[in-house]
Amino acid sequence: MNAAAEVRNEHASPDIRELALAARAAGTTVAALSTSAKRDVLHAMAATLAARSNDILAANARDVAAAQAKGLAAAMIDRLRLDEAGVENIVRAVKEIAALPDPVGQVTRREQRPNGLSIERVRIPLGLIAMIYESRPNVTADAAALCFHAGNAVLLRGGSEAIHSNRAIAAALHSALRAHALPEAAVTLVEDLSRETVMKLLQLTDIVDLAIPRGGVGLIRFVAEHARVPVIKHYQGVCHLYVDASADSDLALRLAIDGKTTRPSACNALETLLVHKDIAAEFLPRVAAELDKRGVELRGDAASRALVADMKPATEDDYAAEFLDLILAVRIIDDLDSAIAHIRRYGSDHTEVIATRDDAAADKFVHALRSAVVLVNASSRFSDGGELGLGAEIGISTTRLHAYGPMGAESLTIERYVVRGHGQVRHAESARI
Repeated sequence: MNAAAEVRNEHASPDIRELALAARAAGTTVAALSTSAKRDVLHAMAATLAARSNDILAANARDVAAAQAKGLAAAMIDRLRLDEAGVENIVRAVKEIAALPDPVGQVTRREQRPNGLSIERVRIPLGLIAMIYESRPNVTADAAALCFHAGNAVLLRGGSEAIHSNRAIAAALHSALRAHALPEAAVTLVEDLSRETVMKLLQLTDIVDLAIPRGGVGLIRFVAEHARVPVIKHYQGVCHLYVDASADSDLALRLAIDGKTTRPSACNALETLLVHKDIAAEFLPRVAAELDKRGVELRGDAASRALVADMKPATEDDYAAEFLDLILAVRIIDDLDSAIAHIRRYGSDHTEVIATRDDAAADKFVHALRSAVVLVNASSRFSDGGELGLGAEIGISTTRLHAYGPMGAESLTIERYVVRGHGQVRHAESARI
């Protein structure tokens, strides 16, 4: 019996519309909480997660064993697996979110009009967020904490491969909510994992304010194609490192090793290495030797293979691939403009890196590319909400809407106008009394 069928048999799940309505109602309670009240709840969530670490790890071990028996891809199992350090990271992320400034009620702009009206732009919660994701159990806690801090309710629809982990994490979060007399529906785990339920969820335009899919290409496309609610996509991470002619080779080598080998299944891992032709003969054999020690398979163009004899030939598809594995596409590039052109053609607007000592080249690289995160002389692995000061992220938006790049609590609010006057009318003749 698969996990989705198991869930349906164990629980007569409420209709998704009922769950969404309950979550939306709970969201009004969350939206009214003070900053200190939200922080107290978040600290309670972190403490309960830490106290239930063994339960979470046991549930995760059950998920990992089932995933291995089912033959799931290594990258997905890597994303699924939790250890003690992983639970500690989840706890730390919730604490860091609690310490962030409260975005709700922030006045981002204030001006006085000639007629005396005071115009403010003020942040308010989005409302009800539907988080649809695969694998990664940490997303359950991250999304819940970020949505809560931003005054929102959240529907969490994880994948069947992580159902036991997600249940254990959600149970800890619900315990903290109950302890503060808050409705559990503010953090709702959708346990009916059928595709039909997701389809219904994506049609709830009168209840759900935003859907955020996070997972493989198939999941993202499914949500984007079937949603009637607004969608922000966490799409592929086809991330590039361009090593410029002026680059410090030691620095560039560190960026390549860190970006490709520390966690190849992550969306911010490097997938393509572009090397300027003027330094290729010196740099490419060196980086190939270091990556080979770490088990990385290189696939390159003819010029690259002429310098590294055992490099495999790259196909056109390799340059557009998100390998999520110890595989790296390589190409020797004529100049900066050629590197930019390559990234524009094959990139996914996620994360790009330049290694250079030329400030003008760095500035051109930054301004020429529209990717969500662009780094100069720093590893692609910093393209992460936690590393960029957000505490955690609900995803990395590659959709150019109100949020772009790593999304933290602030990205789960919107700005509205608040106008204060003292009796002003636009048309004097209409106000004669």
